[in-house]
Amino acid sequence: MADTSHLASAFPAASAADWRALVEKTLGDKPFESLFGATVDGVPIAPLYTADDAPAPPPMAMRPFDADRPWDLRVAVAHPDPAAANREILRDLEGGAASTILRLDPAAEDGVAVGSADDLARALEGVLLELAPVGLDAGFLGPRAADWLSAVAKASPAARLHFNLDPLSAFAQAGESPGPIESHLVSAATVAVRMAETYPQSQLFLASGRVVHEAGGGEVGELAFAAAAAVAYAKALVRAGLPIASALSRITLSLAADADYFVTIAKLRAARAVWARIAEACGAPGPARIEARSSRRMLAGQDVWTNMLRLTSAGFGAAVGGADAIQLGTFTDAIGAPTAFARRQSRNTQLVLMEEAHLGRVADPAAGAGYVEALTDGLARAAWAAFQAIEAKGGLVAALTDGAVAADVARALEARAAAGAPKIVGVTAFPPAQEAPVEVERPARTPVEAPSPRLPGPDGACPPLTPIRLSAPFEEAAR
Repeated sequence: MADTSHLASAFPAASAADWRALVEKTLGDKPFESLFGATVDGVPIAPLYTADDAPAPPPMAMRPFDADRPWDLRVAVAHPDPAAANREILRDLEGGAASTILRLDPAAEDGVAVGSADDLARALEGVLLELAPVGLDAGFLGPRAADWLSAVAKASPAARLHFNLDPLSAFAQAGESPGPIESHLVSAATVAVRMAETYPQSQLFLASGRVVHEAGGGEVGELAFAAAAAVAYAKALVRAGLPIASALSRITLSLAADADYFVTIAKLRAARAVWARIAEACGAPGPARIEARSSRRMLAGQDVWTNMLRLTSAGFGAAVGGADAIQLGTFTDAIGAPTAFARRQSRNTQLVLMEEAHLGRVADPAAGAGYVEALTDGLARAAWAAFQAIEAKGGLVAALTDGAVAADVARALEARAAAGAPKIVGVTAFPPAQEAPVEVERPARTPVEAPSPRLPGPDGACPPLTPIRLSAPFEEAAR
């Protein structure tokens, strides 16, 4: 290889002061300080970072390195008809997906109409659970749905099941629970321990911060919520008889990935740092298992073709950030159920990132970058402090019940509003002169009978974290 080191001598070394002088010429009347920013949680963002600005990386273990299949390409299925959902699952798996999440809703309004083991069996007909992991998203029906999935798996010890029990997210979004929320934790943990014995490869709980993100909260609040949920679930599993090391290894963190890929990268890396500290404090060190799902709040309902750009950015950020599993939504999710084309586009986005962009060929490719390291450190420190504040209140249930979590989300929404109208391609920036037609599915929705998730005792209540779409107010104003 030719020696090109002598070429650098032709260029004088540039200092930070030289860069600043050039930048100030372009700012006009604006002060240099106008270039500094912050996340909605107040984590500072500078206009330039150097290697000297990067803090020491926090202790964290990245996902196991596998250049051939670096992450689990996951798809979500929510078609209300179990037979149609089954066709989508099989098509997705044949098209390159590795695992599936079924969103269940006996009312058929926001998920597959499943109310029994037989219904779930129809949705999973032909799926080899030993090869293609299946996860659930069942809200307060989680313990019942876990039993249904177990019936389909027929106690196969090789079945790779993700029960994804997560009553705290269901409570936070709905603002109420059918019976005491504490009872739902106990019920979920009792079922989870039973499933752990039968399915040694299963994941039991999903400690998700996405409910904060989708309601408009910031990254710090999302990380703190996920960490507090993980601790609550670990405590419940230990009380139900599972050792702490086993309990932590059966909990998956779930975070949102959005179009700001630098923030997504830093957030996922910060989550690993927070998890490492929790695991060390529990005396059971081990790496975090992180599932990233694309943000729904970032999707536009106008010029929805531009959502392909957002989903690609989200997938990029999640992959570079080290997610163990990535689930991207479809570009039509803001306006209707996806067609086969929309589902294929979602799968292929990940396949291109994985097999053509080779994002998994390097372990932690953002490591050492001044901006990413500083943002990772800032988010991790702020999230740890927020997590400690939640624990000081008595845990996540108490923080939800007394409105502390909702108040934090409200502050983030106020900070977002104070920043002015965001640049949303296709909505506030470069809106189309004429909408291009987009096809969506309009499936029939037939509810099914299902057992009630209600438990004895008074209902729990908290201020609800209602999902939003950031572009919705601007789309309404444009009509």
